[in-house]
Parts: sequence; structure tokens; C-alpha cells
Amino acid sequence: MGSGDFSASDWAHPEIEYVIVDGATARRWTGLRGMARGWREFLAEWEDWRAQTTDCRELDRERVLALVKLCGRNRASGLDVAQLGSGEGANLLHLRDGKVTRFVHYLDRERALEDLGLTP
Repeated sequence: MGSGDFSASDWAHPEIEYVIVDGATARRWTGLRGMARGWREFLAEWEDWRAQTTDCRELDRERVLALVKLCGRNRASGLDVAQLGSGEGANLLHLRDGKVTRFVHYLDRERALEDLGLTP
């Protein structure tokens, strides 16, 4: 998935909803093809994009939050992702019957925690 190759998509529900919450513009796609297109569009905005999972938290039976460290440089602004925020993001995965039905991508971890009511 890191290179934008979604050919191995057995983990995703066929009607998955893929959402990018923040960044230049919030966007949303549906289905496997939509998710692949969205990921390619997102990657096209960045040079050397990398995301490393640092922690996973099971929020409930249907949601998992993956905390990620982000690296990359925005092609339009030239700014490093850490200059645009903390360089820490999050991915919220909604699960049903062993498949991811919704994948929510946050560039700003604090926003994710706030949206989920997990801030102190």
C-alpha cells in the first residue's frame, strides 16, 4: 500500500470509504478503485512520502486507531510535513466482518484525537 499499489486489497471491503481529513483539501472516495485513485492523488502531492506506525489502539470492536510518524515534502510548497504540523498523523480504521470498511487518514494526530474525544 505504501507505493500506491492496491492490487492486494483483500483487507478492504469492496465498498470501502477512503477519507483524507486534512491537508490541502479534505477528500473522500469510495470503493477499491476510488481508494486507489485517492491514494495515488495523495502521493502525487508529496516527495519521499513515508509513514511509520508507532502505536495501534483498539478503540472498540469496530475501530482501530494507528498512530503514525510522517515524513515527506509537499511538492507545491516545498515544506516538510513536520513544518506543516507535528509530523505525527493517525489512521482510523473501521472494521466489519474482518474487512476495513472505512479508512480515515489524518495528517494531524491532534485533530484525530480531538475528533475521537481522546484529548485530555
